[in-house]
Amino acid sequence: MAKECNSTTCSKSSCEGCDKKNNPQSLQEAMNVFSDVKHVIGVISGKGGVGKSFVTASLANRMAAKGYRVGIMDADITGPSIPKMYGLKGAASADDNGIYPMETKNGIKVISINLLLPTEETPVIWRGPILANMVKQFWTDVIWGDLDYLFVDMPPGTGDVPLTAFQSLPVDGVVIVTSPQDLVRMIVKKAYNMAEMMKVPVLGIVENYSYVKCPDCGKEIRVFGESHIDEIAAELQVPVLGKMPIDMEFAQKADAGAFDEIMNVYVEAADAVMPQ
Repeated sequence: MAKECNSTTCSKSSCEGCDKKNNPQSLQEAMNVFSDVKHVIGVISGKGGVGKSFVTASLANRMAAKGYRVGIMDADITGPSIPKMYGLKGAASADDNGIYPMETKNGIKVISINLLLPTEETPVIWRGPILANMVKQFWTDVIWGDLDYLFVDMPPGTGDVPLTAFQSLPVDGVVIVTSPQDLVRMIVKKAYNMAEMMKVPVLGIVENYSYVKCPDCGKEIRVFGESHIDEIAAELQVPVLGKMPIDMEFAQKADAGAFDEIMNVYVEAADAVMPQ
């Protein structure tokens, strides 16, 4: 019969065979019974405004184009943008079994708070615990069906909601998104260290806003300064999965709700690091 741990008298010798030592309590939430998701990939950033949703959608499009069954969980509850990028409007349907995600034109299943609110302009004025609980419900209450990859567009930073996502979902790995600014080393390391502390592998780093290409001469102009992402990635021993320029066509497609038409070649290297 296994021993029960008593934290007040616990010692190395007394804890041998302890149930709590060998089977620590998991904080992961149970998946909806009508869902079967093989791999959960988080897309994170240490700060906002670096194009995290853009990268999430780009990775999802690439895997969908390869024939995989793909979903996107828009976990950025107070700043959702995924539905707008794909032109998804209206309310997601639900029944006694759960909530049904909407589907993009290229077959990606999407759930977002904007698909559950009266209008897409309705603000979400909630405190941290309620925001975090919403992310849990996107896992427990949404009927994802059979998916090969579920990409989770996490909110920026290292607060309540990203922490809840890491603890509640079986995240297989994360992609860090950043930009080429002087403070990037500190910001990337915050995101990297959080993933390390949560024991989640970092699959690689994507740099956004790397440059803008002159339409006349083709020269690459470093609007935000020279990139240091290669040296940072080498220091952290993770690969650089892409350096994305400022591309007006991509921005126009996102604004028009036609992101399903985008095949982002700048993150092609990410295909090879996705778990199989």
